[in-house]
Amino acid sequence: MRVVTISATYGTAGSHIGPAVAAQLGVPFVDRAIPSAVSQELGCTLEEALAHDDRAEHGLGRLLAGAMRLPTVTFGGVDLYVPGAMPLAPEEFVRRTERILLETARAQGGVFLGRAGAVVLADHPGALHVRLDAPLRRRVLQTATLGGIGEREARKIVEGSDRARAAYVRHFYRLDPADPGLYHLVIDSTTIPVPTCVDLIVSASESLD
Repeated sequence: MRVVTISATYGTAGSHIGPAVAAQLGVPFVDRAIPSAVSQELGCTLEEALAHDDRAEHGLGRLLAGAMRLPTVTFGGVDLYVPGAMPLAPEEFVRRTERILLETARAQGGVFLGRAGAVVLADHPGALHVRLDAPLRRRVLQTATLGGIGEREARKIVEGSDRARAAYVRHFYRLDPADPGLYHLVIDSTTIPVPTCVDLIVSASESLD
């Protein structure tokens, strides 16, 4: 059962590469594990909520506090029950998310996008940890092109998302998600075509046999 974690900065096609890798490896694709009901309740995603808060870590705590009232965490469209009494502290919510990541990896493998997967699954036997990244300028251009928006708007989206995703890892794990030491493979997916990125990751994962 293959396990691949993917940390992807905004504009690096992680949401395209992840499912394609999972399909080739024959394992589930597990998304960023953001509770869908929380997003709907707040009218935004976790990244957006953090990006628009001047004190990102405090904003994260408030958002997760709202999630404690919900019984499920969504993984790629599959709702998994998170048992226990409510309400929970944000740290406990994250611990439960970690437990589900670990149990899913052990039970059926998977390609895990985001949520500090390289940290949570660092000791999982045979797991491949991948970082998708590129210079800001190229990520902004790719976001503008794919989204059909102006470069100024694209830059705001990319920079806000970068701050949000980094804040999550720094707040709960005291690590920098851009640290190459966390990964086996770092790929610039704005220069290397997506199909080639998929082939590289699949080949690297299979080489760990």
